[in-house]
Amino acid sequence: MSVTSTDQSERPAALHSRDCHTARFTTHWPDATVGIITVQGELDASNSAAFADHVDECAAAGTHLVLDLSPLQFFGTAGFSALHTINVRCANASSRWAMVTGDAVSRLLRVCDPDHTLPVADSIVEAIALLDGEPRRLLQLVAEPR
Repeated sequence: MSVTSTDQSERPAALHSRDCHTARFTTHWPDATVGIITVQGELDASNSAAFADHVDECAAAGTHLVLDLSPLQFFGTAGFSALHTINVRCANASSRWAMVTGDAVSRLLRVCDPDHTLPVADSIVEAIALLDGEPRRLLQLVAEPR
């Protein structure tokens, strides 16, 4: 797997990009509490694990993350699997996250997430507002009475 990074500065106000196959992950911290990760190109099996790892690294550095997936031209099922991995990792790190989707991501979410379990917003501003609100409750499994 080929991953290259540019500008490894620490946050806040840091900007760094990571190229991974057909995608670029650009992260910036506009303030000390919110990180915005913009993903461009194509997210598929060749780079979805690197994407989840990149988000995990950012989740360890802050409590609020916005994933801007709106520029993606292609979003495969491996990307959807990465979103579920991100959801679990962020919950374990006590980090809150939301994503902004574009056409490619929305199309797959309509099929793979019909119950809207993942945190989706229409814009970065809306995503930040969503993060500032009440925390989302995780699904809880309840045993059926016998």
